[in-house]
Amino acid sequence: MPLLTRMLNAPLSIDVRRGAVAELGELLADGRIATEGRVAIAVGPGQGDQIAEHVRPSLAACEVFQVAGATVDAAVDLAAKLRGGSYEAVVGIGGGRTIDATKYAATLSGIPMVSVATNLSHDGICSPVASLVHDKGKGSFGVVMPLAMVVDLDYVHAAPERLVRAGIGDVLSNFSAVDDWLLASAECGERVDRMALTVARTAAEALLHQPETIRSDRFLTVLAESLVLSGMAMAFAGDSRPASGGDHEILHAVDQLFPGTANHGELAGIGAAFCYHLRALHLGEGTERLTEILACLDRHDLPRLPGDVGLTVEQFTEAVQYAPRTRPGRYTILEHLGLDADETRKAVEDYVQAHGG
Repeated sequence: MPLLTRMLNAPLSIDVRRGAVAELGELLADGRIATEGRVAIAVGPGQGDQIAEHVRPSLAACEVFQVAGATVDAAVDLAAKLRGGSYEAVVGIGGGRTIDATKYAATLSGIPMVSVATNLSHDGICSPVASLVHDKGKGSFGVVMPLAMVVDLDYVHAAPERLVRAGIGDVLSNFSAVDDWLLASAECGERVDRMALTVARTAAEALLHQPETIRSDRFLTVLAESLVLSGMAMAFAGDSRPASGGDHEILHAVDQLFPGTANHGELAGIGAAFCYHLRALHLGEGTERLTEILACLDRHDLPRLPGDVGLTVEQFTEAVQYAPRTRPGRYTILEHLGLDADETRKAVEDYVQAHGG
């Protein structure tokens, strides 16, 4: 008998609203997550400590650990503490860096992880990928997707606006990633998971024309749910393909060559816009999508040009040239065109001149 359906990994619970943290204790009491209440809480700088103290009374036995940063060493150190304490689950509370480190630690420890996001800077809040710094730079590591996801909009409103806006750029980059995936299918025969592709693109479409701003609960809810859908799309596909194309190759190159330039979501937005500029310039397609993405970035005060994040034309050209080396074997518009340094510089200059206003 043929298989009539397929089983898809998804969180047991997704809670996006004001006051959601107040129900965290009840969520953790769910027998599917922890049966005896032995839960560890991992927090980073900022609001993590405050939330940890908020939920501590509702847990029978918990211990709070500080996460030093989004590094492999910090995650490994946390994993050792989790294994030593025989915990049933770990709750990662904070921004993307804290959650990424906690996801990696939970995976090493073999226990489930609950993600409590205090900002919406990128889709790592609910994805099977952790972006961590190691001794050779920054890399992406496969991890188990969080078992449950909580976004309390009260805490998101209190987060730095720049970090919240950044998530918009990361979601918009799904458009570029999906088109790169389809390009790889047409040119190289790469298999496309249409379910994962649909989820990733739907997440971006839901956000693209939202008229409100990050000061609106309705907009933040759409942004949070779009980030969750992006993470689920990667889990469905089994890798980051539906949410990471040439756009992310560029941002990873910037991270490696010019560390500290800008955050993940800001660079993802610029990378996506530039990849569509390449498509319009060399393939004669994608102009409408480029216009939509640039308008959305502009509407939310996100950077659109290399100069907006302090990169010169020469530096951005160097990053675009280096970008394919960050994801060996991945086929995107960058690999398809194979531009040399002079051609790349010309494309960057064209992009800046055309959209600098």
